[in-house]
Amino acid sequence: MVAVLTAVGPAGLAAVYFYGWRALAVVAVTNAFAFATEYAFTRRRGEPVTSAAFVTGTLLALSLPPAVPFWMCAVGAVVAIGFGKELFGGMGRNVYNPALVGRAFLYVSFPVAITGTWTEPFWGGVGGLTAWAPSADAVTSATLLPILAKGAPIGLSALFWGAMPGSLGETCKAAVLLGGAYLLWRRVAAWEIVASMLGSFAVLTGALRAAGLAGPDPLRAVLAGGILYGAVFMATDPVSANRTRAGKVLYGCVIGTAAVLIREFGNFPEGAMFAILLGNTFGPIIEEALSAWKARRAGGQPA
Repeated sequence: MVAVLTAVGPAGLAAVYFYGWRALAVVAVTNAFAFATEYAFTRRRGEPVTSAAFVTGTLLALSLPPAVPFWMCAVGAVVAIGFGKELFGGMGRNVYNPALVGRAFLYVSFPVAITGTWTEPFWGGVGGLTAWAPSADAVTSATLLPILAKGAPIGLSALFWGAMPGSLGETCKAAVLLGGAYLLWRRVAAWEIVASMLGSFAVLTGALRAAGLAGPDPLRAVLAGGILYGAVFMATDPVSANRTRAGKVLYGCVIGTAAVLIREFGNFPEGAMFAILLGNTFGPIIEEALSAWKARRAGGQPA
């Protein structure tokens, strides 16, 4: 958990640079309520609050838009810990990624605040390091993914470095990749999940584009939205993800495929969040199917 917090550090610093110090306040609020919620449960069991609460709080905060109200941050953190983690029995027992449970609740409950408005980031010089937040004039209703889907010529450099609006932690893809490299080096994140998720996402996007059914090219599709942030920090959650090598690959492919289908044919502009939760749902089924298949190949019966 400490390694994950270290890895997400560059994305957090980038959030402050692009959106001002209010970004740090969002992280502080979600972590405070994540800690308080977990403490309310663990004290009854005589257990301490673990650093996992701060991982959930931080990942949730960085998945939210820059102008999200603080009270929504608090609600999301309470739902993430209370319903995404403690409802299943606490540390190491959650079926779904807790941070995504909190974000999904906010997404469906307050869609305008979470997806209806976006903030243009600071760019150049010291960025937002001398500001609390971008001005009200920087708030727009235009979202990046629908614009990209229409074939708008958005530069790769702007997508990679963070000159385009997005959620706090997903804006700067360079920071996300730096954190991902650290997680892979520490062997905290499974490379099979990241590779299969992004690979299946890019291949299917390319196939749909070739058939005239998708707008952006695969590289821009990967760099836009939260698919990269989700692949590095959310899908690789060691508790809710698959554990066998074959299971990890299939799990990543399910998420990558679902993300493309939701983006291109669903009512939601971003498919990463629901795709990962869908992968969490089917993860145990994948392992059961692989176990049965191996048993049949060995001539025996599955346990």
